[in-house]
Amino acid sequence: MTAKPAAAAARATVYGYPRQGRNRELKKAIEGYWKGRVDADTLRRTAAELRRGTWRQLAEAGVHEVPTGDFSYYDHVLDTSVMVGAVPARHRDAVRSDALDGYFAMARGTQDVAPLEMTKWFDTNYHYLVPELGPDTVFTADPAKQVAEFKEALALGHTPRPVLVGPVTYLLLAKAAPGVAAGFEPLTLLDRLLPVYAEVLAGLRAAGAAWVQLDEPALVQDRTPAELNAAARAYRELGALADRPKLLVASYFGRLGDALPVLAKAPVDGLAVDFTESGAGNLDDLAAAGGLPGKRLVAGVVNGRNIWINDYEKSLATLGTLLGLADRVDVSASCSLLHVPLDADAERDIDPQIARWLAFARQKTEEIVVLARGLAGGTGAIAADLAANRADLASRAGAALTHDPAVRDRTAAITGADGRRSQPYPERAAAQRAHLGLPQLPTTTIGSFPQTTELRTARADLRAGRIDEAGYEERIKDEIREVLSFQEKAGIDVLVHGEPERNDMVQYFAEQLTGYLATRHGWVQSYGTRYVRPPVLAGDISRPEPMTVRWTTYAQSLTERPVKGMLTGPVTMLAWSFVRDDQPLGETARQVALALRDEVNDLEASGTSVIQVDEPALRETLPLRAAEHAAYLEWATESFRLATAGVRPDTQIHTHMCYAEFGDIVQAIDDLDADVISLEAARSHMQVARELAAHGYPREAGPGVYDIHSPRIPSTEEAAALLRKGLEAIPAERLWVNPDCGLKTRGWPETRASLENLVAAARQIRAELPTEAA
Repeated sequence: MTAKPAAAAARATVYGYPRQGRNRELKKAIEGYWKGRVDADTLRRTAAELRRGTWRQLAEAGVHEVPTGDFSYYDHVLDTSVMVGAVPARHRDAVRSDALDGYFAMARGTQDVAPLEMTKWFDTNYHYLVPELGPDTVFTADPAKQVAEFKEALALGHTPRPVLVGPVTYLLLAKAAPGVAAGFEPLTLLDRLLPVYAEVLAGLRAAGAAWVQLDEPALVQDRTPAELNAAARAYRELGALADRPKLLVASYFGRLGDALPVLAKAPVDGLAVDFTESGAGNLDDLAAAGGLPGKRLVAGVVNGRNIWINDYEKSLATLGTLLGLADRVDVSASCSLLHVPLDADAERDIDPQIARWLAFARQKTEEIVVLARGLAGGTGAIAADLAANRADLASRAGAALTHDPAVRDRTAAITGADGRRSQPYPERAAAQRAHLGLPQLPTTTIGSFPQTTELRTARADLRAGRIDEAGYEERIKDEIREVLSFQEKAGIDVLVHGEPERNDMVQYFAEQLTGYLATRHGWVQSYGTRYVRPPVLAGDISRPEPMTVRWTTYAQSLTERPVKGMLTGPVTMLAWSFVRDDQPLGETARQVALALRDEVNDLEASGTSVIQVDEPALRETLPLRAAEHAAYLEWATESFRLATAGVRPDTQIHTHMCYAEFGDIVQAIDDLDADVISLEAARSHMQVARELAAHGYPREAGPGVYDIHSPRIPSTEEAAALLRKGLEAIPAERLWVNPDCGLKTRGWPETRASLENLVAAARQIRAELPTEAA
């Protein structure tokens, strides 16, 4: 590609950036504030330092326009609710009394007030706080955060671009508030919301903002004509404002489809479009729409969600085509870099050759800058970068790690019979009831128990050499004994060993499977102050030796009650890793499933009668377009069955899912053929139980009655009320009683009290059942 004058103005930018800081300073400051060890001013200073550091790093790398407003103490959708005054009535007094504490109360709840519902941000593992709206909602503009952060960056000499969640996406992500009549659609509030956005835009313009980015990722999903008309109306009105900054409407995570011509025709000044997740779709659609004459195009050609290096030649070819479709083409990642870790250079334990295949946020920023330079100056301006990039791509393609003949031969030999249980569910259920002898409404937990300070200290001491492996294992045994003792005293029916030996539900297994790489500093925000380190799925997968049998067998030796074996399912092992992009996902899932099948069979052989294979990411990974659902669900459900179908009829297979919308995948949940499923239900008031009933789901289910993502302790009466709602949808002989999710992030005092109340609620409801049912 040679230099083209039309590209002379090409600039580098990003939509957003990780918030936590290099050493998770934000997490530590916020949690310190919650515990009273850090005051509000110190928290605010820490946040300001992190913002300044991010802007400085971006500017020094060559990014011409830095994002502002994407920083958040907890969640950017919650920030939007505050910006537009959509504070639930139950939280208004707290917000008026102290804005910061009220903000955290909306996110986490208090002992007396429930938080906002939380669910997944499109098909990512990031969680957002769901806005609660109703026909009586009154919006009021509060642009203080957005204006203040813009002014911060401006004062430091940067060129800032405020980033806001767009009004259409905000309403499409919202739900009807509790008590609102069925059928209410938040999008009907658009005409009421747009003047508030106009006021926010005016405030940013008055502060000096030249451009404002409005994120509309909901438009890459299937949208009705009415929803597309609403988007057209929204941007027709905002674009017509007399006193406004220039508007850049951003989409990401896929193909805009019918929404692209709507946005292309809107009186806005630019579009930011994803050219990685959509394949050639957005490029073809943009050409078909006649391009963006007179407008700016921000081209997302660097994958903002995965960690593999960019293919410069491929990206430059795309950018070169785009030059003829817009007046100005700038270069960016496909979405906010919130979804990747900060800096691959911090990973000193990864083979240097393999490390060169990786690009975290800092490296992606450098890639964006290189591509902008190449777009403006031609390939000669980046010749050395291109040569190094070609060498790194070739190194990865030819590495032995990526191709294990034994693994590939085994997956090629899979037959349909490998994914089917030997008996249908009714016969299995009878065998399991006889074998396990559980009461009606059996109680259990999801798997993990609190990771105590003592346990984390022991893990750190082992890494530092202050204790040896034998000393560490004694600490693990002590923790398992304590967890089992508590559960027995509390009256829980099916026990767990608490997972004290595990760092993370995916990373723990990834570290024991071939083909995976573990990072030391690759933290990514999941929700609030919860950060995870997704492993890197780099090559073909196999299991060299048992992973969980030893500790599960030890736990079972301490009790007569059944102890669940706990595994993470194949879809979640992919979804919560940075998955390889050089082969179909279904093929990778089958490799992981076969490794897990070996583990399931070994657990059963060791005497484990209940085995839980968690798949919380099954719904999260569902493609955003309905046309792609069937193909995904086929390999996703097949991989689960492949992992679990080799056991005897009297071995009970559980699965677990949480914090997603399940109504559109109930058939897939049925297709898993698990004997028991536990699901999040407390914040959504048993909605999932009703969805299972509407489908006619025939197996056992445990819709959660304890919201573990809030520090509040549910009372016995509250849990019992949820159980009664559950019984309206699921008969007692098929209803389990459990929390929404694992207890790893909770403290012991709240865990003890909450589980004791959960068991008391189950006993209370058992006593209310007819004699024949009880």
